[in-house]
Amino acid sequence: MNPLATTDHEVATWFHAHLTNTLVSVLRAFTDFGAAESIGVVLFCLVLFFIWKRWWPSLVTLIVAVPGGMLLNEWVKILVHRHRPFLEGPFVDWSGYSFASGHTIGATLLYGQLALFVLPAMKTRRMRALTISMATLLVILVGFSRIALGAHYLTDVLAGIVLGLAWLSFCLVILKPMRRSVVLPTLVPEIAPEISVAIPVPVEEAESKARNLSL
Repeated sequence: MNPLATTDHEVATWFHAHLTNTLVSVLRAFTDFGAAESIGVVLFCLVLFFIWKRWWPSLVTLIVAVPGGMLLNEWVKILVHRHRPFLEGPFVDWSGYSFASGHTIGATLLYGQLALFVLPAMKTRRMRALTISMATLLVILVGFSRIALGAHYLTDVLAGIVLGLAWLSFCLVILKPMRRSVVLPTLVPEIAPEISVAIPVPVEEAESKARNLSL
């Protein structure tokens, strides 16, 4: 039983009654930020970049977090089996089930994970707040566009955000041991000049040796 069923239908009906060609064009521009094609292009570029830089923990995290979470959502759609708000109309161009919103969870996973990647490099609180705000804005725009276009109910979008955040949190915890051991090739020549290849160095050990060198 959905306690927000009435609100779901009222919001969907209101937007559907006020759609215009111009509004639809704007909304579809917003919704493209969460489209599978757009996410696929970004993922492809990131995968190539991580392989080139040999950032294997980041590569694994990206693959598990984004495609893994989107696959999980497809299972949720089949399990819940909820139909779209509108299946016919001049602006209807979708198929499949409604709960949870695939575009919204895709945006939450992609932009949320990108924020998690860059936040450690942000040196000021203002920059961290700006990074989080930008990721949040993109997710909100995608979610709003899906509701306004009639592709999803309000609760579909909210579920997509919650499920996306929950999956990112799960990945953050479950992949933490892998991130604690990284390759630090720049420290090797200073610690042991006779070694010419990079070796895996635990983060804590590398930091300790770096501090000793600076004394």
